[in-house]
Amino acid sequence: MRARGRAVGTVPQPYWVSYELETAEGFVTRRLSVTVETEAQDHVLDLRHDGGGGWTANGVPLPAVDGALDCDLGLCPLTNTMPVLRHGLHRGPGELELLMAWVSVPDLAVRPSRQTYTHLGPGRVRYASGDFRSDLEFDEEGYVVDYPELARRLTAR
Repeated sequence: MRARGRAVGTVPQPYWVSYELETAEGFVTRRLSVTVETEAQDHVLDLRHDGGGGWTANGVPLPAVDGALDCDLGLCPLTNTMPVLRHGLHRGPGELELLMAWVSVPDLAVRPSRQTYTHLGPGRVRYASGDFRSDLEFDEEGYVVDYPELARRLTAR
């Protein structure tokens, strides 16, 4: 899968975030390139997965997220797609706890994040991390359609 997107945020200050995501076989993250533009400065992140479990951020090893297969870009529903597609959780039963390389926005810090994905029914998956929970809606292909209070996919009429 290859994707790119752009979003705007206002907290803690106004910013633009642009990203490009590339996955390998099995929807395992290969690279996430992110730029955040604020009035004061820009932040750039080149997050790479070596295919064997190791990660680097701008060329610096990230042992805290070794073993993670996926990244999770904060406030970006698309990055919830990879584990759901890989494990078919939008179609059939299952619950998985996964380690993710979570990227906070707007500072682009990378931290380990334990996340749980639980099949609730066709096209419905519960995402949980720490005290946060949200029931996401996916289309038949496994892409997020609705992430309550964050995003909803628009369709052309």
